[in-house]
Formats: sequence, structure tokens, C-alpha cells
Amino acid sequence: MSRVLVSYFSASGVTERVAERLAEETGSQLFEIEPAAKYTDEDLNWQDSLSRSSVEMKDRGCRPVIHSKVENMGQYDVIFVGFPIWWYREPSIIDTFMEAYDFSGKTVVPFATSGGSPIGDSGKNMQALAPGARVMEGKRFSAETSGKALAEWAAKWIK
Repeated sequence: MSRVLVSYFSASGVTERVAERLAEETGSQLFEIEPAAKYTDEDLNWQDSLSRSSVEMKDRGCRPVIHSKVENMGQYDVIFVGFPIWWYREPSIIDTFMEAYDFSGKTVVPFATSGGSPIGDSGKNMQALAPGARVMEGKRFSAETSGKALAEWAAKWIK
């Protein structure tokens, strides 16, 4: 059986709840991609062009620092990477995560949460940051997605 990690960044708690359901239903390890400097409500105000999230997303080279790291990433075959959709793509902290490890030979599966925005080019962006990995297109889920639906979706990569 594949060794599986469900990693996630969650700004509001929605992605965290989906990630927890996915990990529970698939019997996977769970890892929070936690920023060294937590995001405040003001930081997340997408309507303010000077908010932290707005500034980070305008700069494609921005790499927010992650608080902790995955111990022994080499043990995992499949890594699910969850995040909220920001500006029609993955948040910059996901780019930090993708550059922090050697994903060579691993399957990376993005999953996102959003009220309606699509996952966009997140998979392609993540593939560019982890050229040795096999990064899937991924999928967007609503906050209410059941654990059963998540497990059925994930089953195609977990053997």
C-alpha cells in the first residue's frame, strides 16, 4: 500500500477541515503547512491591495516562511497538498512548500477549497517547482464535501 501524506495550508479553517476528513478516510498522515508568521484578518483582506496576502500574490517570487517541516518526506509515495484558492491559484506558501523538498518520483495531488473559484493552473505551477514529481491536475472541493467523496476521489492514487 502507498504511504500517503495529506499536507495543507488553511487560512480560515475550511481547508483544514477538508484535509482532516481526507486523512481520516484514507488513513493518511496529516501535516499542516503553517506559516512562521500567522495571517491576521487584515492580512487576508483581498480587497486591500496593501494587505499581506495581496502583496504576496502579486510577487510570484514571494516565499513565505513555513514554521515546521515534514520529517522524512522520503517515506511518502503520494502527497496530497491542500490550500484555499487565492487569486485563481495556490497561495505563495504552497510554492515555498513545493521548493522545500525533493519530490522526485512522487505523486503530488493538489486539492483546493473555494466558494466558487476553480483550481486553475495550480497543478502546472506546482509541477514547475517540483520537476521530478508527477503533479496531478487536482480538484476543488466545497467545505461540505463528505469524507466518503474525498476517499473515493483519492483512491485513484492510493494503491
